[in-house]
Amino acid sequence: MPNIAREELKPEESEQLLLLPGGHPPLWNHMDSIGPVGLRQREGAPGCSQEGLPCPSDSSELPVSPQVLACLQQFKVTETQLRQIQASLLCSMEHALGGQASPASSVRMLPTYVGSTPHGTEQGDFVVLELGATGASLRVLWVTLVGNEGHRMEPWSQEFVIPPEVMLGPGQQLFDFAAHCLSEFLDAIPMDKKGLQLGFSFSFPCHQTGLDRVRQSGHGDSGWKVCSPMKAIGGLIQVFCPQSTLISWTKGFRCSGVEGHDVVQLLRDAIKRQGAYSIDVVAVVNDTVGTMMGCEPGFGPCEVGLVVDTGTNACYMEEARHVAVLDEDRGRVCVSVEWGSFSDDGVLGPVLTTFDHALDQESLNPGAQRFEKMIGGLYLGELVRLVLAHLAQQGVLFDGCTSSALLTQGSILLEHVAEMEDTLCPSSPLAGAARVHAILQDLGLSVGASDAKLVQYVCAAVLTRAARLCAAALAAVLSRLRHSRELQMLQIAVATGGRVFERHPSFLSILQETVMLLAPECDVSFIPSVDGGGRGVAMVTAVAARLAAHRHLLEETLAPFRLNHEQLAVVQAQMREAMVKGLRGEASSLRMLPTYVRATPDGTERGDFLALDLGGTNFRVLLVRVTEGGVKITSQVYSIPEYVAQGSGQQLFDHIVDCIVDFQQKQGLSGQSLPLGFTFSFPCRQLGLDQGILLNWTKGFNASDCEGQDVVCLLREAIGRRQAVELNVVAIVNDTVGTMMSCGYEDSRCEVGLIVGEEGPVLLCSYCLMLIHCLLLIPQELAPMPATWRSFRMWQLWLGTQAICASIWSGVPLGMMALWTCLEPALMQMWTRHPSTLASRALRR
Repeated sequence: MPNIAREELKPEESEQLLLLPGGHPPLWNHMDSIGPVGLRQREGAPGCSQEGLPCPSDSSELPVSPQVLACLQQFKVTETQLRQIQASLLCSMEHALGGQASPASSVRMLPTYVGSTPHGTEQGDFVVLELGATGASLRVLWVTLVGNEGHRMEPWSQEFVIPPEVMLGPGQQLFDFAAHCLSEFLDAIPMDKKGLQLGFSFSFPCHQTGLDRVRQSGHGDSGWKVCSPMKAIGGLIQVFCPQSTLISWTKGFRCSGVEGHDVVQLLRDAIKRQGAYSIDVVAVVNDTVGTMMGCEPGFGPCEVGLVVDTGTNACYMEEARHVAVLDEDRGRVCVSVEWGSFSDDGVLGPVLTTFDHALDQESLNPGAQRFEKMIGGLYLGELVRLVLAHLAQQGVLFDGCTSSALLTQGSILLEHVAEMEDTLCPSSPLAGAARVHAILQDLGLSVGASDAKLVQYVCAAVLTRAARLCAAALAAVLSRLRHSRELQMLQIAVATGGRVFERHPSFLSILQETVMLLAPECDVSFIPSVDGGGRGVAMVTAVAARLAAHRHLLEETLAPFRLNHEQLAVVQAQMREAMVKGLRGEASSLRMLPTYVRATPDGTERGDFLALDLGGTNFRVLLVRVTEGGVKITSQVYSIPEYVAQGSGQQLFDHIVDCIVDFQQKQGLSGQSLPLGFTFSFPCRQLGLDQGILLNWTKGFNASDCEGQDVVCLLREAIGRRQAVELNVVAIVNDTVGTMMSCGYEDSRCEVGLIVGEEGPVLLCSYCLMLIHCLLLIPQELAPMPATWRSFRMWQLWLGTQAICASIWSGVPLGMMALWTCLEPALMQMWTRHPSTLASRALRR
């Protein structure tokens, strides 16, 4: 459908939004000219003169009695009221997005975890099951997607009527009926039915915690762990299954044992009981999402789905950072507004008629879904019936006679309203009037000469109000989109779907004009949905199936790296045994080298010190000032060229001394002889606190004539070669020892130091945590002691991946998360409780 031209409406033109189909004068103009006879003007519903709109002086051309006008006046919604509804709904949306507590009657803003609109490359055959979109019916479709290049194929579809006893009976009965219809449909189509993938369109308010959930098998698996689509990409997933928990029934359904349960699992169980086909349910979506996702390409970004069928709802693409429950800061996610539950008494109260109240009280859910009951197709026919029955009882219609059918709830359907309203200005007036007479006579009514025209006005008034209220809600969504994206003009396509759009052409035209009035900064194209949203559901299913295949491949690829509890226990035992052998001096793969550091700091240390750090990420020279007020560190990083790291030992240590001299000069320390500690992060056999024999180079160093030599001695010789330099080398330590010793002494004893450098892959984290677990168990009678952790960039990587790991492993002690759970307090307390300690300062740097 082409865009509506953007032009400002004049005051007199805005009232023309209420024109009846076919160009008839607006009823409201005539109502305001009738006067007080038989007309009770309701507070909060001002006449058109109060809105600055013109009122014709002659109402004789309209053959409508004052009683009819008084009745229909209740359905008038002014521009002021529409703007109040728009503002209130927008406020409710923003509160729900922010996670603020709100009454159950407000909009819910449920994330659907659909992260993008289709890109047109989706391919494959998919089965779609639609439940709830069209009220008391269920639809099954076979949809073939051929991507951008292929010729679009029309879907196979079949609709099944749901018996009333099934809509109100046990939940298992409903899902067994759905599985039976699914099997019957598949039996009748000539397609290959192996490996069927199904998308479930379930058009009721549901709480989704993700497109999928993860089940971890083995070793005491206790259930499911939830993960978002973005986090799950990097995870290990064994079982792919969508999840959607029903919040409440609407649209005339009231099956027991379903609310609060996963409807996908109920469907899977029913399909399994049916036993006819092997079907994998890979996606569950709302009908509005299917409508939006099925929008034909070529109309610009289609990021809003609007459905007016049995009920009404909309969805749109929201910035993920604005959805509090997601805890994501990038991308977009489709949010289901669930505006049918909107019922702000302050703004809806003045537009609720006596007929709305009567309809609500007779419904299955009194007090709920008040907004939907003014718009949805399930209720439009009933509103018309209540008005006609009231007018007949007032003696205005049908010679004051009613019928049992007219007094029976549900006797007038959306289809009847559509046919009667559509005949207001047909190409053949006599044929149109004859059709209205036929419908009314089927209800057992005696139709007079003017009755048909009055019934048409009633239908038009109910329909016009519904379209304008729907437009106010859509305008709230569009305003939200424009402001959240900080745009002066929002250009967007809205996909529309549902029987009200299909059977009431005037509904869309009134909706369009009202949206233009309420949201002039939004340039909107309205695009009819394809296949009633079935193609869009297939699109989501195709994406979900592709993600499932990718995750399965990822699972197989990473399976060899995965460590279960038994494997970790074996490695732990072997490492403990190797540690004990190393401590005894026996042959072992673990050297267990003594460092001659015999005590941890007690807080009495004072003075200025120089420190060298060689072997970590960079070579650093540091000035450390220890005072009563804390520790102050000044440092500078120096590069070690590859030719120096690979050259002679003399060249390497001369370069180190040159860097020390440069640092002293910059810090104003030239000529001072400060104690110097040498952090030498290579395997050394220490003979004392200031003697360390290099066993072998690692980390890319290979300077000659160093292995087997005392590196402190080599440093002192280099100092001696540099004239007029006085440096007092008093200690050599490993970087792990330095990490442990820098722990704040206010804490309990810190007797473990652990480092994971950049040269180690992420998966080493599990081994390192297992190592510290072993350390804390030797001797076994000691309680676990605190440990410091300095890992440079690895620590940030760890923090960034622990959420992913949490969604991979269940609560049972598997892999790295089991050890992390045990050790997190000890590993974390060093830099969270005392941010002034040397360890925390080093980490922040």
